[in-house]
Amino acid sequence: MLRAIACALCLVAIMATDALATSRIKDIAVLQGGRDNQLIGYGLVVGLQGTGDSLRNAPFTEQSMRSMLDTLGVATAEGRARLKNIAAVMVTANLPAFATSGARIDVTVSSLGDATSLGGGQLVMTPLLGADGQIYAVAQGSVSVSGFTAEGQAETVTQGTPTTGRIAGGGIVEREVPVDFSREGGFLLQLRNPDFSTAVRITDAINAHARNAFGHAVAKELDARTVRLNKPKDVSPARFIAAIENIGVETDQPARVVLDEKSGTVVIGADVRVARVAVSHGALTVRITEAPNVVQPAPFSDGVTAVEPTTFIDIDEEGTQIGTIDGVDLQSLVEGLNRLGVQPRDIISILQAIKSAGALNAELVVQ
Repeated sequence: MLRAIACALCLVAIMATDALATSRIKDIAVLQGGRDNQLIGYGLVVGLQGTGDSLRNAPFTEQSMRSMLDTLGVATAEGRARLKNIAAVMVTANLPAFATSGARIDVTVSSLGDATSLGGGQLVMTPLLGADGQIYAVAQGSVSVSGFTAEGQAETVTQGTPTTGRIAGGGIVEREVPVDFSREGGFLLQLRNPDFSTAVRITDAINAHARNAFGHAVAKELDARTVRLNKPKDVSPARFIAAIENIGVETDQPARVVLDEKSGTVVIGADVRVARVAVSHGALTVRITEAPNVVQPAPFSDGVTAVEPTTFIDIDEEGTQIGTIDGVDLQSLVEGLNRLGVQPRDIISILQAIKSAGALNAELVVQ
């Protein structure tokens, strides 16, 4: 177990160290105006094999079904329907930058009612709206579901999420997001992870390339997130962006420790430093067992049966050793935690205690 913990923590150390390698500008920054836009819509999935909404519990599904049939010119009889092959869903998608009319996009379908599975269903034509309320795409197609549900009289087994599915290429773009990219004289690069050092390095790398290619500097840092680019004359915007997006830049990042208490994941950045501290880690287990005894009266006596309570208490304390951690660098911190022989979830408690003691020189992020 100790070897497994050591390997896991060393893997985290290697990943954090590799993060300092050279990255392309296209991987660490995005072009302002060239971003995705989120779309949403409400629709119906039909053709389900008895796994749809129960219309008694989801009246909005029945209302939507009748409204759809009325639009198609089908008169519906009065009275409550008893269908189980239809489900109301929310449809979401991301409209990529520079997507033109007629382009295909992927859509995600999620159940709204009490449907148990969307497997085998068909999404009926659903308009997808943007934040401005305008229709930008229309979605339709067969829903692909990765999870499944098997149900019997006494037991139900569910794997994955059968009430959420995906339609690859199920959306067709009907309206383009207006971006006049061809006439822009200046552009803004936005860093995915804001950092002043990285922004300055991007500016210097772009200007070094621009002086050789165009004869003058074209970039200027504005803040920790933004770098302004001025397009040279006689160069198209697409060629200008293509010329700089593959430039390598050594990124910088703040010292940070990320703790995920739900899964026990610990990620330690390469620049994390810990002052010399002594750590004592132990687990105290108290086990209480009740074993009552039944006492019977003597024969032909006037006594009654009584219950005599008996309680056993066991106390077990493990791992009470004390060790020192002197995290001059990441490797020293990892070795110090490994010497204590603790589990990843215990490491979370130790790091939080070290932060409270003021010995952890890093930002502690708890998810």
